[in-house]
Amino acid sequence: MSTALTTRPTAVTVAAWRDYDPEACTLPGMFLGDLELTGPVGEESDRLWQSGARRVRLTAPVDLADLRAPGAAEHAVRALSLVRDLTARAVLVEWRLRLDPAAPDDTWRVLSHLQPPQRLDGPADAAGALRGWREGHYLCKCLWRQGPGFVQIRDRRWGDLRRFTAEEPEYREVIGALAYGARADSVPDAVLADFLGERLVLEVGDLAWWLPYRVNRWIQEAMAI
Repeated sequence: MSTALTTRPTAVTVAAWRDYDPEACTLPGMFLGDLELTGPVGEESDRLWQSGARRVRLTAPVDLADLRAPGAAEHAVRALSLVRDLTARAVLVEWRLRLDPAAPDDTWRVLSHLQPPQRLDGPADAAGALRGWREGHYLCKCLWRQGPGFVQIRDRRWGDLRRFTAEEPEYREVIGALAYGARADSVPDAVLADFLGERLVLEVGDLAWWLPYRVNRWIQEAMAI
């Protein structure tokens, strides 16, 4: 069964600058423009980086509270994938997030390895959740790597180091299938259940989306990570 999304990708609209500092971004030549990203998210992330983008602002909020509209889940996953991929490059991402108020109070922690949003709506104590996200965030908080014959995920979102290591090739295949979202029923149930149990996959409507990133910029020597 194909894991490709069948709906036509919707654009994720962003504004981009060449510097992290808002004051520096006001200088001539620093603004890269308002951009509509319609291609594969991985390629769009690479293109932003190669063009010099170091600060990126998503125009619309990422809405995980209302996914009933056609294409809403796909659009949310595309936006989350962009935030994830840019976080992996240590790009400053300015974005807003809306969570389902009925979701568990710690749902935000599942996403806490991503660049913290500027605004968070949904949790009963949204201000406290956002403060905890900002104070606890650092690069490499939840990442995965592929070694010779195995896949390993290192996860510190919950305060301690949790490791998940798999040698079976189907785990690597599912990571590839879910990297930018796919229907949950398009991948093996047993592997998906393992990843869901470890909270390494986020269910967004009918889609499943891979949470960890492969880091592109190390904050210290790789052996310390």
